[in-house]
Order: sequence, then structure tokens, then C-alpha cells
Amino acid sequence: MTVKRIVPNFKWPNPEEAKAFYEDLLGLKIVMDQGWIVTFASDVKAPPQLSIASTGGSGTEVPDISIEVDDVDTVYAKARRAGYEILYELCDEPWGVRRFYVRDPAGKILNILSHKS
Repeated sequence: MTVKRIVPNFKWPNPEEAKAFYEDLLGLKIVMDQGWIVTFASDVKAPPQLSIASTGGSGTEVPDISIEVDDVDTVYAKARRAGYEILYELCDEPWGVRRFYVRDPAGKILNILSHKS
């Protein structure tokens, strides 16, 4: 048996409202829209992963999801300009990532990160 994909499902009263956040901030594309469910995706292929954590590291709470991007500084600046709530400021972590936490409009905590080169 092989896990082919892992898809988180966030409850959102009006999925249409998610479009501005996930398309504009993260550049994800809508690949399915049934009205009651909207699925966003990237063209990048990656192996399925699932993390289990007791803390979020560096004294943070465990985020609802982690999203790796190619330029975390740009996403951070866009999130600030858009007025999204930043829960954990942009920083370099000792385990080799640069990250910040942002709350999406439905209240989910996103760990936005890039691996340091």
C-alpha cells in the first residue's frame, strides 16, 4: 500500500472567501471548485508528509499546517501589507528554516517557511 497524497481539509463557512488569502498571498491555483469545497494546489510535486508534534518549536504552539515556499521573506512582506495577523515573527530557526506564523481569515495557524541554503 502506498500513500499517494495527503490533503488537509479546513472548515470554512464560505470557501469563496479563502480565494483571496490562498491565491493572492501564496500563489496557489484553484484546481477544483464545487462551491462547498475549493481545492488549491501548486504545480510542484512533493512526497506526502505528515508531521506529529508536541510543540511548534522555539516556544510556539503547533501550527495547523506548514507551507514551504521558495521565498519566505516575500510572502512575509505580502502578509504584513495585507494586514494578516502575524503570530510569530519572521526568524531563522536553529534547525535550518526561516519561518513565520500567520493566521488565515478562518483562524487556522499557518507556519510559512523556507529551508535555509
